[in-house]
Amino acid sequence: MGFKRTIENFTCGNCGFFVRGDGFTNHCSNCLWSKHVDIDPGDREEPCGGMMEPVEARLKQGKWSVEHICTKCGFRRRAFAKKEDNVEGVLEIARENNPSSLR
Repeated sequence: MGFKRTIENFTCGNCGFFVRGDGFTNHCSNCLWSKHVDIDPGDREEPCGGMMEPVEARLKQGKWSVEHICTKCGFRRRAFAKKEDNVEGVLEIARENNPSSLR
């Protein structure tokens, strides 16, 4: 399929933060955790439903992306960081898992 824009607010299953969705929201802007709910971005067809831990952050061509891994099934997906995201959280993930990305 392809990307399906789904506008919805949610409460983070990891930290309880209320997130206002804009149709491109993939993860909690506070703790950066996500939830494995999509097969294709936005479709909400994935039955797994596991929490997805942010495990890596990369800076490429001036844009940060965060990779998540599902704690239930191991699926991995990368998403761009957004301006609303906790910048310190993104940098902490980068420092922990890829120190060379900060040079």
